Amino acid sequence: MCQVSVSIPNEVLYDTNMSVADATAFARQMVALGYYTQNKVSIGYCAGIAGMSEADFIRFLGSHDVGIFDRMTEDALKRDIANA
Repeated sequence: MCQVSVSIPNEVLYDTNMSVADATAFARQMVALGYYTQNKVSIGYCAGIAGMSEADFIRFLGSHDVGIFDRMTEDALKRDIANA
């Protein structure tokens, strides 16, 4: 597993009223969102990066106007529905 470090100025934390824990959670969520939307990484992996359950990550995607079916082809969606 890879670990990445990000430096955030204290002034940003102050201005946003974020604790270090809040900023860490925010960074993890935004990285996961980017991986999901730009690199087509699975919901499961992205949920893990974000520190969320898959259900919570799906809700998080929705809160950022990202649909989980947007990237699916019609055939893949039909297969998922048939297997549900």
